[in-house]
Amino acid sequence: MGVIFGVVVGILVLVIMFLFASLKMVRQGFEYTIEHFGRFTTVARPGLNFYPAFFYQVGRRINMMEQVLDVPQQEIITKDNAMVAVDGVVFFQVLDAAKAAYEVSDLFVAIMQLATTNLRTVMGSMDLDELLSKRDEINARLLSVVDHATNPWGVKITRVEIKDIRPPVDIVNAMARQMKAEREKRANILEAEGTRASEILRAEGQKQARILEAEGRKESAFRDSEARERAAEAEAKATQLVSDAIEQGSAQAINYFIAQKYVEAVGKFATSPNAKTILFPVEATNLIGTLGGIGALAKEAFGDPAAAAPKPPAPPRVKGPFEPSEQ
Repeated sequence: MGVIFGVVVGILVLVIMFLFASLKMVRQGFEYTIEHFGRFTTVARPGLNFYPAFFYQVGRRINMMEQVLDVPQQEIITKDNAMVAVDGVVFFQVLDAAKAAYEVSDLFVAIMQLATTNLRTVMGSMDLDELLSKRDEINARLLSVVDHATNPWGVKITRVEIKDIRPPVDIVNAMARQMKAEREKRANILEAEGTRASEILRAEGQKQARILEAEGRKESAFRDSEARERAAEAEAKATQLVSDAIEQGSAQAINYFIAQKYVEAVGKFATSPNAKTILFPVEATNLIGTLGGIGALAKEAFGDPAAAAPKPPAPPRVKGPFEPSEQ
């Protein structure tokens, strides 16, 4: 009886052990390949899976989460024979656990070598200036090439990034001098353009000033000519009036005309800047008499009855001090 009980207990223990060995617990983010006597049969998903022990076993434990692979520093010769040191990172994710487990021997090493060789190929076909200014283009080209190559392995390359590009020290110094020269060139160009704009504006201002000045002179000349024209008209009208008076037999008109010209001539002598002493070559009484004639003419023009009365005889003529005596 005790032997039978021991056998039963042993069988139960073996059954329990078999059950525990047959249960496969897969963590979230992983997938296990299941092999039947060494041949791949299926993939165990995250959770509790039952596969009979001794008949089925776990082949590979594949990480299905996105992973990062660091690409070590590489010495690359560019198209223009410049040596640069480049390193980067590759982000990838396994989409098919069976392909990742059985299509490639070592997935990490394969991706690393693939990224390294394509990094040399892509960057070696570009100039140094392109490497430094077109990182986005380099990343896109690397992503396309590496993703296409890893597609048969059930791997998706999500991103390829260049971390750092380090040219030699002498090239860095030359680039710094080039940048400084370029900035100085831009500064000189901007300064020259500013000077040019300033000169153009100044010339435009001077042009406008000359135009306005010419227009002012034109307007002034027009006004002067108009004033002279009116003065000439007034003079002509006055002369016409005097001529009409002379034709009518008025002696006062003749006296007015002669006296006016006489006064104008004397005024010119008096206002001359070089005239210090004025010598009248005629008697002063003639000028007084002429002025008296002007007054009489004015009285007659305004209808003064006293103007028509007979005039007293003129005083005897006195010779001037500079008039020659009769022989």
